[in-house]
Amino acid sequence: MPGVLPEGEPVPVDGSLPDAARATVGARGFGVYVHVPFCASRCGYCDFNTYTPGELGGNADRDGYVDQVLAELTLAGRVLGDRPPARVDTVFVGGGTPTLLPADDLARILDGIDRLWGLAGDVEVTTEANPESVTRESLKELRAAGYNRISLGMQSAAPGVLAILDRRHTAGRAIQAVGEAREVGFDHVNLDLIYGTPGESADDFAASLAAVIDAGVDHVSAYALIVEDGTRLAARMRRGELPYPDDDVAADRYLAAEQALSGAGFSWYEVSNWARTPAARCRHNLLYWAGGDWWGLGPGAHSHVGGVRWWNVKHPATYAARLAAGTSPGQARELLSAADRRVEDVMLRLRLASGLPLAALDDAGRAGAAGARDAGLLAGTEYDSGRAVLTLRGRLLADAVVRDLLP
Repeated sequence: MPGVLPEGEPVPVDGSLPDAARATVGARGFGVYVHVPFCASRCGYCDFNTYTPGELGGNADRDGYVDQVLAELTLAGRVLGDRPPARVDTVFVGGGTPTLLPADDLARILDGIDRLWGLAGDVEVTTEANPESVTRESLKELRAAGYNRISLGMQSAAPGVLAILDRRHTAGRAIQAVGEAREVGFDHVNLDLIYGTPGESADDFAASLAAVIDAGVDHVSAYALIVEDGTRLAARMRRGELPYPDDDVAADRYLAAEQALSGAGFSWYEVSNWARTPAARCRHNLLYWAGGDWWGLGPGAHSHVGGVRWWNVKHPATYAARLAAGTSPGQARELLSAADRRVEDVMLRLRLASGLPLAALDDAGRAGAAGARDAGLLAGTEYDSGRAVLTLRGRLLADAVVRDLLP
């Protein structure tokens, strides 16, 4: 089952926020994240806050879920009160598998957000989807409801790799779903890849990259496999059935991704993300990385407003009970100090192709940046113009560079 949430101080029963936090809401943009915690089956590597029908228990199910999300949205309206965001810049529906809900339900959620705060004229509205959970007709309905970006979990084009990951779709279904999304008018389509799975060969990953490029998507996310405690994949590795991921192999796969994607006209804009054009970049994720504000709706969802970060209770039954009682579903929160926010700003912005100003660092951090530049981890030209920007080698060692800049 998914890991435990972090500790923090209690969230007020009514979910209220300090006036100082509400005063700055939306200053760096405002988004809404909606968590849909349902999956048809559990993938062997997954420790997200998701539940299959057999795992739900507690009288929790999909029926009535949208009403619960809308109830939390109403609570959010009360909390922000006379300090609402000027507009909602981005909406991201994730999971789980959001598209296990009917398209009408996902449309109701988007309409509720629009009615409460108003969607920006150029709002980006994303839903995640497993390839087997959508059809051309359901995609058409989503597009008509206002969804204009879709992120499909492909993970690999190699059947053997999909089997190890416990993915249910065939290797070709993700590509077919891309075509359907394009046909019905989605502006932007992303495919997710996972690399470094045990048994994956260099040729397997090259074939996955070629399939993604040929599919005609305008965005690709590629992540190294992370083995989380408590997952079936971790148990298989402990039993010796599968080898653990190899860091050198993961580095080789990343370099292969960069070579193939850049050669096909994609540019990296975050360490694990590539886009064909600036307009194709995921604006919702950029809002996270730039320290913006967002309200997270749903079990286990995280939120951030004005330096206050909180997270909801995890189980759908507990989430529903809190809202039925008229109380906040927030489990705990933390108030970030100025120092906390500076550290997070450095950690997140360094992952971006735009980097961060050297002026954001203290003296020790600037000394670390100079050392990283000398080691070839930060680009010299950008450094000379006052910015810390990772080189390709620096992207492979991004965590180490962060430690240099935050000694």
